Amino acid sequence: MVTRRTRVGLLLAVTMLVIVAAALTPRIGQPQSYHNFADQRRWLGISNFGDVVSNVPFAIVGIWGLWFLLRLTPAQLRVHFIDVRERWPYVLVACGLLLTAFGSGYYHLAPDNARLVWDRLPMTMVFMALIAAMIAERISVRAGLWLLPVLLVIGAASVVQWYWSELRGAGDLRFYGVVQVYAGLVLVLMLFFPARYTRTSDLGVVVGWYLLAKLLETFDKPIFALGHTVSGHTLKHLAAAMGGWWILRMVRKREPLTVPRAAVTSPNL
Repeated sequence: MVTRRTRVGLLLAVTMLVIVAAALTPRIGQPQSYHNFADQRRWLGISNFGDVVSNVPFAIVGIWGLWFLLRLTPAQLRVHFIDVRERWPYVLVACGLLLTAFGSGYYHLAPDNARLVWDRLPMTMVFMALIAAMIAERISVRAGLWLLPVLLVIGAASVVQWYWSELRGAGDLRFYGVVQVYAGLVLVLMLFFPARYTRTSDLGVVVGWYLLAKLLETFDKPIFALGHTVSGHTLKHLAAAMGGWWILRMVRKREPLTVPRAAVTSPNL
């Protein structure tokens, strides 16, 4: 059995490793070519239609997640959460997914650095709220809830720092990149920590969707060139939305490994 002290030590070690690696990495600027996406077709009066409309699934998943999480009765809460306070990081995950639909849609209508800020801010909310949820479930509820606002501020600060550096003519993506890499590493690390709920393997699926989204983003133009039907970036949005849905699906379907006495059978939601 991995002790709580060991889990905290591993998390701190990963945190320090990522920070040191970022500090040793040369400055990474945001190339303006990033905004030159493959599919720039206009349809129904909407510029860059594919990349804009493919954000709708984020809104659907976010609304569904909020509907599911916020309508739970006290008895139902205890079916899905050993400590009912563990719901709040997932509420922010759902909020982040909903806001991503609007932020990313706004950005893709006319891509530039200023609009990219509103694309990235809600995504950091999703990443950091999920880290807080994992800390609450795998290490300490108190620590997870205490760190939740801290992590959200760090995530937002990474976007603000990047944009501020761009305005100064010395764009630096390292801080923002660290937030993404750190979130992925924490998810993988949590797979090896003792679970309090079933469906731990769903975290691996979430990581898989995230990696697929990054791969599709990287091959945006080659994928579009295959048949000029759909671009890699459009598919990236769909894969990322599936990752968000899988997180909330995990919460809906899982069961506590130690069921509280007050738990009752949850209705189909």
